[in-house]
Amino acid sequence: MTDLPDYTPPKVWTWNKPSGGRFANINRPTAGPTHEKELPVGRHPLQLYSLGTPNGIKVTIMLEELLALGIAGAEYDAWLINIGEGDQFGSGFVAVNPNSKIPAMVDRSGPAPIRVFESGAILLYLADKFHAFIPSEPGPRAECLSWLFWQVGSAPYVGGGFGHFYVYAPVKIEYAIDRFAMETKRQLDVLDRRLAQSKYIAGDTYTIADMAILPWYGSLAKGWAYDAGEFLSVKDYTHVLRWLDMLLERPAVQRGRQVNRTSGEPPGLRERHDARDFESLAQAKPG
Repeated sequence: MTDLPDYTPPKVWTWNKPSGGRFANINRPTAGPTHEKELPVGRHPLQLYSLGTPNGIKVTIMLEELLALGIAGAEYDAWLINIGEGDQFGSGFVAVNPNSKIPAMVDRSGPAPIRVFESGAILLYLADKFHAFIPSEPGPRAECLSWLFWQVGSAPYVGGGFGHFYVYAPVKIEYAIDRFAMETKRQLDVLDRRLAQSKYIAGDTYTIADMAILPWYGSLAKGWAYDAGEFLSVKDYTHVLRWLDMLLERPAVQRGRQVNRTSGEPPGLRERHDARDFESLAQAKPG
């Protein structure tokens, strides 16, 4: 075990110094807005305020899949929320999501705007609203929702746990990395065993469970955010890789992964307001 200074927690914790690490400037122990800033509103029924992180990508994949089915009511404006600059603490965003996390959505298709926050809740809301990508029969629906909420509960161990301590923490702590690497590999094993028995996560049909799980575990397996594939022996999870490759062939998944992305390859769309934005992006590519 790496030698670290002994630490005895105080009787009462106080926030008296930055936490350190890449995302220290967005962490604080209080909620609520830090500044006044209204959110923009576009012309489509659905207004999404997000960033191209795994949680944001879940929702843009869902919206692009709905549009691919020809559901015009799923047209949306995707506005960039730059969490590095504190956009999530603006008064307008906090009014939509009191938790100040992306993504957040406002449905303006009815007589009164409806706010929806938390990525899993947005997926479920959209699936029920448009009767798509969620089974209607009680048994299959329960299977789909079980896997959806499995992802919601598992993600903190992968992102704030393994990802934080392996990549972003200012100090590498052996105990923390070992603890969260173990849990991340256990989760990959859960998925691999499931996908050895099933084409998709919830059965033979593509659902919001796949859309929720893909960005997080695809990022791990494909190294989209950081390279941990060798460290976690991702190549051993052959059924997960088969499933990922299958989903990544879907045009709507490819488009969803581009929305509200500010870096990486292929190039992304900082904002999306029309399907033609993807055509403009394709034309802008070199060659």
